[in-house]
Amino acid sequence: MIVTDKRLARKESQWFLSNPLRPALPVRVAVVPERGLKRVAFIGNHGPRQCGIATFTSHLVDAVSSVDPDLKVSVTSMNDRPEGYVYPDRVDFQIDDQDLASYKSAAAHINCSGADAVSLQHEFGIFGGPAGSHLLTLLKHLDIPVVATLHTILRDPNHEQQYVMDQLNLLCQRFVVMSQRAVQLLVDVYGFDRNRIDMIHHGIPDIPFDSKQDFLKSKGVDDGKMLMTFGLLGPGKGIEHAIRAMPEIVASHPDAKYMIVGATHPNLVQHEGERYREHLIQLADDLNVGSNILFYNRFVTQKELEMLLMAADVYITPYPHIEQICSGTLAYALGCGNAVVSTPYWHAQELLASGRGVLVPVNDPAGIAGAVTRLLDDPQRRLAMQRRAHAYGREMIWSEVGARYLESFRRARSSRSNRAAVLTA
Repeated sequence: MIVTDKRLARKESQWFLSNPLRPALPVRVAVVPERGLKRVAFIGNHGPRQCGIATFTSHLVDAVSSVDPDLKVSVTSMNDRPEGYVYPDRVDFQIDDQDLASYKSAAAHINCSGADAVSLQHEFGIFGGPAGSHLLTLLKHLDIPVVATLHTILRDPNHEQQYVMDQLNLLCQRFVVMSQRAVQLLVDVYGFDRNRIDMIHHGIPDIPFDSKQDFLKSKGVDDGKMLMTFGLLGPGKGIEHAIRAMPEIVASHPDAKYMIVGATHPNLVQHEGERYREHLIQLADDLNVGSNILFYNRFVTQKELEMLLMAADVYITPYPHIEQICSGTLAYALGCGNAVVSTPYWHAQELLASGRGVLVPVNDPAGIAGAVTRLLDDPQRRLAMQRRAHAYGREMIWSEVGARYLESFRRARSSRSNRAAVLTA
């Protein structure tokens, strides 16, 4: 267990400048020739591993490669099982998340790769050690500027989490977050420099708005009656509250269907099998809405997901935890032109502002039912909301996101070069 005063890590970064025993050095700024980015190394989970960060990393690598086809990319992937995964060729190094030595080996590998910048996908749970602190060994041995995308930012971190965040602040050149609330948390809670933070939306596919009708007809579902939630299934998503809302929705719209799309989270399957999904199926049957709920029990491909999002008219995110700083599923649903009914977790408050969605209280099936029913009853209001959502999402498509990340990588490399250019006379 790591126990430390959170101020100590921050003081480390100030020691050199404040230490009265350090030699006084005449300083001048040298001009260092700048070259374009040639290679970026990514660190994180990667497909075919089934988790949100693996999907994100895979799509981010695709995005920056599409924006700059001459850029060389490589991935150091985290493994949560000894046998690993069958990765594509761009994954050229693998880390056993519990093996501290492999983090140091990964740093040596990346240092020798010729990378100009490192893109780190950070979430406490994907790295070994208390609060994922094994990662710090890798970062301390890297000689390359790091841009860390922070997928989880806590308002009330424990000691271990605070320590890791303080160390990230010392060891990384720049940070990417996916909401303005996240920027403010980094500044207010963790003391990060706002000038080192880039707010870049979660990427989404570029799906045309007017593409629902053919898919709906092919499935025999009437327009305006398809509800949807997607993502890895597990407790904590609030799906049971959406199911409990269905009797009231079906009473007004008997042909309404609710698609629950996604496989059960692999970690949950490992520990308890499909018990949670079976609980949801039984709940739907007990409420006499089993025939109105469609379970897609698989990890859908990108193409399947796009087709399902085109089919959906109202997207539901009934998450019970308010302090959720980012939801990739919400970003996808909004950007693909769905009217959204959501609990008011942080990311939803931001994305669904200005009439782009409807917020309802947490753990409130009646609130969900009322919001959904009003949207189904008013096609014009629903269409206007869908158009606002889709228009807002144009700055979130992967090509835009990829370009923003490349700019962040360049800034990180430039800031590292500028510090290295402070030379003795």
